Amino acid sequence: MSDKKNNYTTISFRGGGFQFKNNYWISPTVFIVLLLLWHFGSTLGFISNLVLPKPTEVLIAFHDLYVTGDLYLHVGASLKRLILGWTLGTIIGIIIGFAIGLFALVRAGLAPIVAAIFPIPKIALLPLFIIWFGIGELSKINLILFGTLFPTIIATYGAIDNVDRSLIRLGQSFNLSWFSITRKIVFTASLPAILSNMRITAAIAIILIVAAELIAAEKGIGAYIQMAGSLFAIDRLLAGIIILSCMGLIANWLIGLTERKLLKWRNL
Repeated sequence: MSDKKNNYTTISFRGGGFQFKNNYWISPTVFIVLLLLWHFGSTLGFISNLVLPKPTEVLIAFHDLYVTGDLYLHVGASLKRLILGWTLGTIIGIIIGFAIGLFALVRAGLAPIVAAIFPIPKIALLPLFIIWFGIGELSKINLILFGTLFPTIIATYGAIDNVDRSLIRLGQSFNLSWFSITRKIVFTASLPAILSNMRITAAIAIILIVAAELIAAEKGIGAYIQMAGSLFAIDRLLAGIIILSCMGLIANWLIGLTERKLLKWRNL
């Protein structure tokens, strides 16, 4: 009997599920390696400067942006549009998504409309938005709002549909009110999917603001990229693209920080 016991392997229980190690050093290492490959490829002539300028030339373009003050001008204009449009689209989308997920009448009326409008490429609506709201800030903010709204609605009511019904029955067995069940069970259980969707909508918002600024803007990262492309200034164009990438990384980091704060219960 003792021999059989010795053959068993003990596996420690991990209530939080699979635990991934945070190897923070890997990302900087990969970035540095790619940067060195880019530098040596451009220096040794393997990469043409007409196709991809040296990293030092892009750095000089950043320096010129900073010295002239254009960096704050363009980034500030894009950030204002992004924050307003994305925030409003996310808030309204969550409210409508919860209404569709919780009320059958609202679902019957709005779900088909959302399904019909969602596949439309939102950038195709920019000319219509310019006619409706003018060529100023309102058309760009509303484009981002519109592009953020529908993915958020679908992700929200989809998350509500996937809430474990046994949890709701458990709340009902404790005589919790409808509002308490919605707040403590439905909202908490759907929050991970809603936050994950925010990463996607943040990327969508950046894509839409660049597309809008390429067409109808004097200030903004999209307008800066458009100007650099028309002048065939590849170093400035790459500087603008890197700024957009940094904006996406910062948005992703902020949403990840929010997830760690709000979803601590997942690791219990």
